[in-house]
Amino acid sequence: MDLLGSILGSMQKPPKTTTTEQQQRAKKETEKMEKMRKQEKQEMMTFRKTIEDKINKFMASDSEPKLDFGLMDKMHRSIIHDVSDIAGLNAYSFGLEDVDRHTVVYKKEFTPSEDELNALKKGEEYDPKKAELLKQMELEEQNRKVVKDKDIVPNKDFRDKYEKLIGLDAGKSAAQVTTPNKQFGFVPSANKRDQRSIEQILADNKKKKLKAEEN
Repeated sequence: MDLLGSILGSMQKPPKTTTTEQQQRAKKETEKMEKMRKQEKQEMMTFRKTIEDKINKFMASDSEPKLDFGLMDKMHRSIIHDVSDIAGLNAYSFGLEDVDRHTVVYKKEFTPSEDELNALKKGEEYDPKKAELLKQMELEEQNRKVVKDKDIVPNKDFRDKYEKLIGLDAGKSAAQVTTPNKQFGFVPSANKRDQRSIEQILADNKKKKLKAEEN
């Protein structure tokens, strides 16, 4: 037992991690993160000041209609947009994210048209003549569609119906004879089998009645 106890006593025990050491490491990590945040904040403030100086110089110049800030990440572009908005300028970002995304600032009077902005956002070179030609072509196409729609009108004319069924001349005469009174729907007298007037009919009926009484 003494030998076993001696062996166990001579073995190196594992180091103990004290609560104090854990707290110290956590504190160091917190301080490191705080330092990084302060450093990043300071860098953003410095960057904003640089942008403000460039924009102020840009506004004072009469020869520059726009100012291109080149490729930047989203955070830096947001600062450019904010400073430009405060200065009363228009800022637009073009290109693909993480590839060639960049921000361009324009003076109000030199702001591109909607067509030019759409072309720039697509990465295309804007051609005013080509854009005007495309607009004219679209307008002409719309006009053609409107005219085409107006031409398609249902045929409700009885004469056309008869012309298709029994021929041109017969169709016209049939349509004339069978044209009804639009307000009341009366049948024209020309279409009646009995062509006598009402007075003639009454007189004939009276004669027939007297003749029957005599017999």
